[in-house]
Amino acid sequence: MPPHATALVESLDPAAVLPGGELRIRGRQLAEVGVAPEVRITGSPAAVLVATPRLLVARVPDGAVSGPVEIGRAADLPQGPALEVGVLIAEHLHPVCNPAIDPEGNIFATLSGARGQKTPVSIYKLDGNFVLKSWSSAVMNPSGLAFDRSGTLFASSRHDGSVYRLSSNGAATLVAEGLGIATGIAFDAAGDLYVGDRSGTVFKIDSERNTFVFATLEPSVAAYHLAFGPDRHLYVSGPSTSSYDTIWRISPTGRVAPFFRGLGRPQGIAFDAGGSLYAVASYQGRRGVVRISPTGRAACVVSANNLVGLAFASRARGGNHPAALILATHNSLYSLAWPVPGQPLPPAAAA
Repeated sequence: MPPHATALVESLDPAAVLPGGELRIRGRQLAEVGVAPEVRITGSPAAVLVATPRLLVARVPDGAVSGPVEIGRAADLPQGPALEVGVLIAEHLHPVCNPAIDPEGNIFATLSGARGQKTPVSIYKLDGNFVLKSWSSAVMNPSGLAFDRSGTLFASSRHDGSVYRLSSNGAATLVAEGLGIATGIAFDAAGDLYVGDRSGTVFKIDSERNTFVFATLEPSVAAYHLAFGPDRHLYVSGPSTSSYDTIWRISPTGRVAPFFRGLGRPQGIAFDAGGSLYAVASYQGRRGVVRISPTGRAACVVSANNLVGLAFASRARGGNHPAALILATHNSLYSLAWPVPGQPLPPAAAA
C-alpha cells in the first residue's frame, strides 16, 4: 500500500461484539501484505490478528465502547463505521443458562456453583438500574430459569433433579422431582412445563403436576437448553463432544427432528419477535451468537467468547433503557443494544 494511501472500511462483520471478540473488517487498502496497521475502536487500540489489503481481523480490547472503527497511522486515523460493543452490567456470577427477565424488566441470573456446592446466594436479581441484589439461596445448583404466564419464576436444580416455584421473596416450593440431571426449562402456550434431563430425556409436567417422558435425545456433556418457537414446537440445544452439534425441533406430540446442524457447543437459545432462533455457539470457526432463520439459514451476529446464555429485553425497562440483548458469560452479564442501531442484520448464509 502506498505510504499515504487512505484505508476504506466497507463493512464490519459482525457489527456487534463483546470485549475479547474477534471482528472482521472488510474494505480496500487496509494494509500492506504482512504489515498490520493500527486499528482503534472509539480510540482504544485493538490487536490485529490478520492483515491483508481487503481484510483485517482484530480482537476487541477490554474497555472498548461502542463507536467508530478507525484504520491508519496514529497521525491520521480515518473514521470508519460504528461498532456496537456490549456493556458489562454484572459480574462475579456463575450462569449456566439463559438469564430470565420478568414483566417489569428485572433480570435474574444464577450463581450455580459446582454440582453439590451450596452457595450463599444462588439466584441474583438485577433491577432496572442494573443494580445487582441477592435474591434467593433456596435452590442449590440452579440450572434453568423460566417465567410462567403469570410472571412467576421457576428454577430447575441439577443437584437434586427437581423443579421449584419461587415466590416474590425468593422462597422455593417443590413442583416436581425425579427429573435426573435437570437443566433447561420452558413453558408452552398452555402453561405446561418442560424440563431437560441432560442424560437424554425431556420431561413434560402438566398443570396437574403429572410428569411424562416427552422426548428422548442424545445425552449432553453440559446441559440442555429449551425454548418454544412461534410454531409451538420445542427447540433444544445440548453440547456434546462433537464440533458439529444439532439444534433439535420437537413437535407437540414429541416427534424429534433436526432443525439445524453444524454448531460447536451450542448452549442458550431464544427466539426474537420475527421468529429467528438465536443460539450461543461456535459456527464456521467463529464464536458468539448465531442467528438461524425459520428456514434454517445461519449467520454469526455477535462475536464473543465464553457465552452460555442470552435473553431479549424489551424497550419497556422502566423507560430508562433501549431494547437490548442480554448476554451471559460463564461469570458475567452484558447488555447489547439490539437491533444494532443503524445497522441491518447481516444476510444469513445457507446452512
